[in-house]
Amino acid sequence: MLVKPCLPLLVIRAKVVGKKTVSNAIKYNIQQIKMFKCPDQVIHAVFTAPSPAACGVTLDLNKEYLFTGKLETGRMYITLCGYNLPWEDLSAAQKKSLTRRYQSGCDCKIIHCTSLPCPISTTDACLWMDWGTNNGRNLACIKSNGSCAWQ
Repeated sequence: MLVKPCLPLLVIRAKVVGKKTVSNAIKYNIQQIKMFKCPDQVIHAVFTAPSPAACGVTLDLNKEYLFTGKLETGRMYITLCGYNLPWEDLSAAQKKSLTRRYQSGCDCKIIHCTSLPCPISTTDACLWMDWGTNNGRNLACIKSNGSCAWQ
């Protein structure tokens, strides 16, 4: 069986169980509940910048979150630009997509658009430009017929 190597992007459901300042970062100790991407990884902490001005994420202790972040030198880093929401804030469709449909979107990238124009020049990406609406709460970026699209 051929196993794909994990990309540096991780998607995880976890509960925050501790907080500590380490050098120029905040370390949140977590209890991993489910790893949606790179399932062979076990993460015990997420790291973020010390303030929102530096793109740092503020988390509540004893709360479950969906984290998206990058794996760098064995550590998971999260930022304000990532998708880091309390688990309870996810819609039923989002939770279903994560637990049942996520694998079919693993070959797709999501390109975050913060201002127009937002060109996409590849078929393996979906454009995310959900400015103040909840349209994305019911969609998943899925590969179908050789290209990625919101479904």
